Amino acid sequence: MMIWISAVELLDSLHGLLTGRSGYVSFSGADSSFAVRFRTTRKAVSVSGRAGLVARVGRAELAQAVLSAAEELAGRHLAAVPPQDGVARDYVTALDRFRLIAHATRPG
Repeated sequence: MMIWISAVELLDSLHGLLTGRSGYVSFSGADSSFAVRFRTTRKAVSVSGRAGLVARVGRAELAQAVLSAAEELAGRHLAAVPPQDGVARDYVTALDRFRLIAHATRPG
């Protein structure tokens, strides 16, 4: 899987889901067989894989879990991407944009 391109696509897709612009996201990792679907309901987001339902989580919980993983990926591996490679800039932009919506979905 082309992880950086896939991660940008996932962050952007989930941004649309969490802002209400989309109630359904089907994500397939670039150059891979990995696929997952997200569907919003009034109170939760259903997460399904090829074999069926994986989890039903609140929007804030999903946003925080994805943000945490995306930040960890960046912290551990983004420095290895050559600075002239546009994918690093795309990833940072998508992460910054997702961070805003993740913080906005926090309860309280």
